[in-house]
Order: sequence, then structure tokens, then C-alpha cells
Amino acid sequence: MVQWQVAQGRNDLPWQNTRDPYRVWLSEIMLQQTQVATVMGYFERFLTTFPDVAALAAASQDAVLGLWSGLGYYSRARNLHRCAQQVVERHGGAFPRDAQTLASLPGIGPSTAAAIASLCFGERVAILDANVKRVVTRVQGFDADVAVAANARALWAAASSLLPAPPRAAQDMARYTQGMMDLGALLCTPKKPLCGQCPVAAQCFARANGDPERYPVRSRKLKRSSQSLWLLWVQGPSGAVWLARRPTPGVWGGLYCLPLFDSEEALRASLPPQAHKQLVCEPAFVHVLTHKDLHLHACPVPLNDTAQLGEGRWVSAEEWPALGLPAPIRKLLERSSR
Repeated sequence: MVQWQVAQGRNDLPWQNTRDPYRVWLSEIMLQQTQVATVMGYFERFLTTFPDVAALAAASQDAVLGLWSGLGYYSRARNLHRCAQQVVERHGGAFPRDAQTLASLPGIGPSTAAAIASLCFGERVAILDANVKRVVTRVQGFDADVAVAANARALWAAASSLLPAPPRAAQDMARYTQGMMDLGALLCTPKKPLCGQCPVAAQCFARANGDPERYPVRSRKLKRSSQSLWLLWVQGPSGAVWLARRPTPGVWGGLYCLPLFDSEEALRASLPPQAHKQLVCEPAFVHVLTHKDLHLHACPVPLNDTAQLGEGRWVSAEEWPALGLPAPIRKLLERSSR
């Protein structure tokens, strides 16, 4: 695995070839349920604005969410900020060097902790992200339902049994860990895996049995749902827009947003009577979340930017682009500013 990673793995990503735990941690959080191509630009912008953990800890939450805007899963950004603050306050600005302590920090689960500890500090500990889970279940023929907690623990043990052995373990752990991630991303893919190019094909139970796509076994799947929401889009002559911070937890928690309503009637009830004739809600457009489709109705209404509309505040045309905004809200506001 180590030799394969050196020769054929991914070695040119901006968070590779470093033992800097800040960069590895940042990339691991961004890559959770997000494609590499999407993360690249965000990673570089974060490093430019927050070059180290101290700079991130000192930033405001609004600044962090503003830079994260569009990347989705915003609890990651809130936890990222809290984690940076704890690293500075409790650990003197240095990331802990072992997976167990790392996993006690906000937003760092067991696999992310293991990735940081193995890639940066050479700890002999297994990661188990989605790509590695697929590799391990196929190689070991692990056919228990990984959605069951006891089976998930057994899979961790299986992954640990494959780790490099002493005395070269500490020396090889970074390449091994990266190699497992690369193998799952490049060859051991969910559909049509490239078994003929795999460095562990000879040891793979699933390949020998001709059914690698059967693994991993997961019976519990979240069902998709849908929700309709009406967006009160109040914009003044100056270009200022009325925004309210979303509650946490909840959809877009912590972000600034156009006020949301469950019906057009509820939205109209929030407006002064003289604004009703000017309100025309647009046809819905769909914004796709992981397990939910949001059917969003934008309802623009022009009002003077002295009006008060309950919870929220007027945000100037110069200020809102830097705020943390949900992607569909940012697109609407950008449309109006062209």
C-alpha cells in the first residue's frame, strides 16, 4: 500500500506533503461529504485569510461563515471555529498529537482524529471514512450491517488489523493512511471498481467472490423529504436588504438569511398593509440538501430601508457579500445587484 501510494496515489493536492496539523485538519473537515474539486478553492481562500489556527480562533463567527458560504453543512464551520478556539485556549495553539485527545475537540470525530494523528504524528491508528470503509469491507469480506453500532465497532477492529506493523509503523503511517483514502477514491469506487489495478487485489475477498459492489452492507438509509418555504425579500432603494440570523440548530443555522415562512399567508401577515399590493411571489425553485429538497418561493417587495420588520436588520449592499449566506440566498441577492 505504501509503495503504491508513492507511485500511483494522489500526491499533488494542496493539503498533502505536509505534517502541519492545521492544514490536514482543515482539509479533513472540508472534505466531509464534499468533493475534492469543490474543496480546492475554499481551502486556499481559508489559508489566505486564516493562515494558522490562532488567526482562525481570533476571527468572528460571521467572518468564518462568510468564507464558508456555499460549501454547505454549516455546522462544520461553526465547529471549526469552536475547535480552533479550544486549541488556542486549552492546548496553547498546538494540536494534540494523539487521536484520543483530538477526538475530544468540537467537530472532530474518530476518523478525522485518526487522520490527523496518523498523517501528522505517525500514530498507529486506523481511519474509517467512506472510502476506507469500502476498501476494508471488501478486502475483509465484512458483510455485517455497518449501520449497526456493534458491527461498526467490529469494522474499526478489522481496519486496525490491516495497519503497518512495528517497527516501521510510525514511518509508514502517513503514506499508508493516504494510500487507503486514495485507493477508495481512485480504484475501489462504489460502482465498477478497477480491481485489475488494485495493489491488494490478491488479498481481496470481494474480488475473489466476484461481488465487490455488494460491500459495504448498510440497511438503514435516510429517506428524502421535501419542504416549501417562502422567502421575504425586502430590498431598499439603496440596495440594503433585510436579513435575519437563522437559529441554531436548524436549516442554515448561524447564517444570515431572508426571513423564512411556511406559507405565503404567514409572510404577508408580517408586512405592513401598504406593502401587500407590491408583493408578488415568484414560482418556486428547488434547492437540494443532502436528505431534503427545499422548494423556495422568492417574494420580493420594495420598502424604504427605514422600515422595521421584526427580527432582523438592514444590511447594506457593501456589507452583505461578506456575510455567511446560504447559497440560494446569495444567488438571489447577486441577481438583484447586477
